[in-house]
Amino acid sequence: MNVWNFVGRLARDAEVKYIDTYAVAGFTTAVDSGYGDKKKTTWVKCEMWGKRGESVAPYLVKGTQVAVSGEVTNREYTDKDGNKSTSLELRVNDLTLVGGKSAEGSSRDEPERKNKKDAELDDDVPF
Repeated sequence: MNVWNFVGRLARDAEVKYIDTYAVAGFTTAVDSGYGDKKKTTWVKCEMWGKRGESVAPYLVKGTQVAVSGEVTNREYTDKDGNKSTSLELRVNDLTLVGGKSAEGSSRDEPERKNKKDAELDDDVPF
């Protein structure tokens, strides 16, 4: 069984691309291990396919902490200088938004919706 689970922070905002009409949300996570001067960061390229990836992409912004589970592969490629290298990649099966950035800028449209919801709740409070 090939399943890898980890918690990491997004290195940049997720990007949604389309293969024919099928959506693929791509994002890179930084996974830290160790501490102090022994701390090591592993960079993992992640892809979440279909409607799930497309719908969660607006919430996947730089700095957000996510818990991810999926199938891992180690892809070999040749860089622009002709050197062989590898890339750790994960096809995401499960993703949980753990937290991260403050409400001001944590997602592209969440703060406005949250403030509107809070205002509606305040109107219903009798005191």
